[in-house]
Amino acid sequence: MKHSLNSNRRHFSLGLLAALALGPASAAYAQGKAAPVVLVVGDSLSAEYGLKRGSGWVALTEERLKGEKVPARVVNASVSGDTTSGGRSRLPALLKQHQPAVVVIELGGNDALRGLPLNMTRDNLTAMARAAKAAGARVLLLGMEMPPNYGAKYGQEFRELFATVAREEEAALVPFFLKGVADGADPLALFQSDRIHPNEKAQPMMRDTVWPELRKLVVAG
Repeated sequence: MKHSLNSNRRHFSLGLLAALALGPASAAYAQGKAAPVVLVVGDSLSAEYGLKRGSGWVALTEERLKGEKVPARVVNASVSGDTTSGGRSRLPALLKQHQPAVVVIELGGNDALRGLPLNMTRDNLTAMARAAKAAGARVLLLGMEMPPNYGAKYGQEFRELFATVAREEEAALVPFFLKGVADGADPLALFQSDRIHPNEKAQPMMRDTVWPELRKLVVAG
């Protein structure tokens, strides 16, 4: 019995040391606390529109977290067709239900496609970031860009609103979520037939674009 007790203590100590090497969140998990929740609030780009279930970038991110032994549980609350107004209205209930440590906001593209005012998009993103922070979560904003046919001025202002919100609300930022996908050498090869939604080949690229910033936020917990 004494040998077994000492062995258990040794295994626990080794596990705790390994967790400490990854960061506070992992250490807390090793001591029996619940794994932190990463809440993704997005639109069709995150809701696996037109894709096989489990093949989207959010699911691939959860696999990466597990593979690197970063303790976190991912909740994908994305809805195809959603706008920043929709996300803003849904967020309070999601924060209350899941009590996330990190909130990833991937919204805004549908606002632009529908011609909604940029100041409304900016205000909604700001409100979401503030609500998430007030609930104790860290925020990651995924920026988006519009095709050239929307006009240079509009495209620049749309791109910059994400950076503005991130700066003013002290949120982490991925400047362009579809980097390497929409602006790659052969973008059509990475999109579904509608030429709007990335296909399965693009999903690992999207995950890799988000991963560095997301990992920092999860481990920092």
